[in-house]
Amino acid sequence: MSEPKQAEDRDADPQDGRDETESERMDRNWNEILQELRVTQTGTQILSGFLLAIAFQPKFKEMDDFQLTVYLVLVITAGLTTALALAPVSLHRSLFREHVKDDIVQTGHVILRCALAGVGLVLTGTSLLIFDVALNLTAGLLAGGFMALVVIGIAVLPAAFRRKGRAVG
Repeated sequence: MSEPKQAEDRDADPQDGRDETESERMDRNWNEILQELRVTQTGTQILSGFLLAIAFQPKFKEMDDFQLTVYLVLVITAGLTTALALAPVSLHRSLFREHVKDDIVQTGHVILRCALAGVGLVLTGTSLLIFDVALNLTAGLLAGGFMALVVIGIAVLPAAFRRKGRAVG
């Protein structure tokens, strides 16, 4: 006769088709977050570097007040987004071996979603700024608006999958 499984040895969700304990699930989820963070951090750092380089270009002094305001808001947003993308790693390192992996995973998930929203804002604002400087404000607003629609479309895509009952996770 087999012994009953202890709580930490039981399948976390017998309905999901995976045979994993809650600890194994948290480890898998954390590894998935880390993979997503690697992509987000790289993209955010490239965008931040691009924005910082603009200030050292000759045309920078020709920017009007609107363009300068957009630029400065973008630099702050890119910096905050970079910090957010680094935060889960810092959180994990600070709480390593504290037996709070489930809290780290949930907090990392929320922080990563905020970082992705920041990336969307930086992409939208950068499109606006580049087209405004290169062409004119109307082109900038159109490019920024188009990019905002793309970012929003990507953001609502998971809801469409959930509605159809095909969400993966």
